Amino acid sequence: MRKRDPILCSFGQSVAKHRRAKEFSQEALAEKADLDRTYLSDIERGVRNPGIKNVILIAKALGITPSDLMKGVGG
Repeated sequence: MRKRDPILCSFGQSVAKHRRAKEFSQEALAEKADLDRTYLSDIERGVRNPGIKNVILIAKALGITPSDLMKGVGG
């Protein structure tokens, strides 16, 4: 099994943190962002590398900017 990428894990943790702060379930956030719940789950677990379009959709669904979502990621 391959080691998970630390940047993807960090981004996934950021998504999960912001999602929980808004008290959204994964299903609710996925629906708001027009994404599949399993895809969102994979992002939060750091096993998917979302494209910029999906990063923007997730940020909009959370009511934050993409830069807020990226704070602390990879650094």
